[in-house]
Amino acid sequence: MSPHRIRNNIGPDGAGPSLLEGGERSGVGAIPGAPLRSKGGERSGEGAILCREAASSARLFRGEEGAALLTAMIIVALVATLAGAMVWQQWRAIQVEAAERARTQSAWILSGALDWARLILREDARNGGVDHLGEPWAVPLAEARLSTFLAADKDNTDDAPDAFLSGAITDALAHYNLANVVTGNHIDPVELAALQRLCETVGVSADVATRIAAGLRDAAPPQPAGAAASAASAPEPAAAVDPPLMPRSVRQLAWLGVDAESLRLLEPYLVLLPEKAWVNVNTAPREVLVAAIPNLDLATAERIVQSRQRSPMRSIADVQALAPGLPATSFERLAVGSNFFEVRGRLRLGDVVLEQRSLVQRRGLDVVVLQRDRVSARDQAGS
Repeated sequence: MSPHRIRNNIGPDGAGPSLLEGGERSGVGAIPGAPLRSKGGERSGEGAILCREAASSARLFRGEEGAALLTAMIIVALVATLAGAMVWQQWRAIQVEAAERARTQSAWILSGALDWARLILREDARNGGVDHLGEPWAVPLAEARLSTFLAADKDNTDDAPDAFLSGAITDALAHYNLANVVTGNHIDPVELAALQRLCETVGVSADVATRIAAGLRDAAPPQPAGAAASAASAPEPAAAVDPPLMPRSVRQLAWLGVDAESLRLLEPYLVLLPEKAWVNVNTAPREVLVAAIPNLDLATAERIVQSRQRSPMRSIADVQALAPGLPATSFERLAVGSNFFEVRGRLRLGDVVLEQRSLVQRRGLDVVVLQRDRVSARDQAGS
């Protein structure tokens, strides 16, 4: 028996649904499709609606909270990226400024070293005499810390930069001058033979000498008619269809078709000066002496080198006395002095090395800079 009390509600037509007090439809007298009614039904419906609205509001709030968190993370990431880019650009600007400052300072220091070398060469010209390896200009400057002799307080150099300077002055005429090979637009056969002897002495094919001579002839500017009396009777060479550029240094002989290995072997013994100049017997190595003096062997050349270390050659007659078996004509294109010098400076600032190579010409008491090349590289000594 159901605990609910059964109440019959009879409609006007004598029939009606049987309802339970709890809102349940009884199995007896129930009319299919009739609506259910219960006490407080309207209140329970309103509560269900409020619950659904509260749940929907909660879900909407959680969605808005996630979107706000995602937006905040995106903003933070964007700000961090922009800040990192600004810091990197500032760091890069500082590094560029520091490198430019170091380069400018190094260039000024090397320019000062070049002026110092010019002063030494001028004083040597003032003293006169021959140029040999026992003079002050021939003593190289060993690497020394720059602050040790530039600082006002010798005992307080902790704040000075770690800059080290070294350098040397060498006689350019200790090398064979390639400008002697070509006279106007003609090859000098005597000088071509000297260049071929040099190539054979250092282990390079004599064909390389012929190639160099032909390239220098083709690259030489055209000479006016009758400019050289010695070349007046020589046949005029055919002009090159596509003449090469005139090299300014030995390394640029590659423009003339000389291979890298031959250049490596010849570079210590060659120089390219703007005018003719003969080899200085007081500074030239034995390989260059063999090239400059026809029919001279390496043993006699070594004897000349050993003799000049004890006493420099004051005249060409001193050289002839050391090679009595050679004719006097073999010593015609020699000298005991020089007016062309190469000044090398090397500045090491931290791990950056700046090298400067300058070719100078001494004209009386004036020393003129003809060429200047600078090379910047990383120091490999400490690595």
